[in-house]
Amino acid sequence: MTTFRVRNFLKLVLPALMTASLVTTGAVAQTPPLVAADGQIERLKPGEYLWAPEIAPAGPVMIIVSLKTQKAYAYRNGVAIGVSTVSTGMESHATPTGVFTVLQKDADHISNLYKDAAMPFMQRLTWDGIAMHAGNLPGYPASHGCIRMPLAFAKLLFGLTKTGITVVITQDALVPVVVATPSLLKAGRNSPAPTDAFAWQPARSPNGPVSIVVSGRDKRVVVLRNGIEIGSSPITLDGPVEHTAAFTLQSVDAQGEHWLRLPLPGETRSGELSVEDRAKGRLPDDFRRALGTVLTPGATLLITRETLLSAGTGTAVTIIEAEQP
Repeated sequence: MTTFRVRNFLKLVLPALMTASLVTTGAVAQTPPLVAADGQIERLKPGEYLWAPEIAPAGPVMIIVSLKTQKAYAYRNGVAIGVSTVSTGMESHATPTGVFTVLQKDADHISNLYKDAAMPFMQRLTWDGIAMHAGNLPGYPASHGCIRMPLAFAKLLFGLTKTGITVVITQDALVPVVVATPSLLKAGRNSPAPTDAFAWQPARSPNGPVSIVVSGRDKRVVVLRNGIEIGSSPITLDGPVEHTAAFTLQSVDAQGEHWLRLPLPGETRSGELSVEDRAKGRLPDDFRRALGTVLTPGATLLITRETLLSAGTGTAVTIIEAEQP
């Protein structure tokens, strides 16, 4: 299954990567341009990466890290512009999975946890020590939870990103595909929307990337901008949320919104959402209209069956606040 999906990804993306180069950490010369053939990504050796930013010169950036394949994917405007080998947390210091935002960037960071270790081109994901940065890549998980990257790739990625962008860390080896707009955020025709009070405070964070998290267990929606909560609302669901799924808003045109499906822990499907998923929930009309005012390309939607609360019967989903304690 993994091989099939990776090959599909190659058929869709690698024709555009034909002008990219295969490089290694510290290498001066580059090998000849890639050929769009199956297996290029699977054959990347530790320290190697692909980089072709000219494919998508502008647009929102998102990073996806696959713990299973030990690779990181960089997307701009929904298009893969880079793939790199990585080394993530060893068994005793596992890298957490979930949806994160880049909280801080420091090109010359020195660790205050691990004997003043150098962490060049650090991009912080949590305030307790998880970050992306340049480091040693032995070909297997070996870090204390951080995501190590080749030095050259970490530098390129550092120059591409801004604080507040979304980073998805997953166990899956899947790659994203473009799907139709999830109508979970649209008004329902056959069932009433919830009437409970909702909160909407966009002034708490006037700008930055928007993330929307829907909890099937809580039947609630939380909206974050630049990692800070700006709104929340109840949501009416026709049935239980059976699969965790995530999307990023790629573009908006005359046909509506176009979303990029992302691989997340527990999500094993690809392709378009089912009819059942499309009609799964309804929001209060006023909240839905307010939400529409902040939806721009780069917004992230996470639908999870887990609770958003720190305590309860489920496992809390990872939502990182952008304010340092």
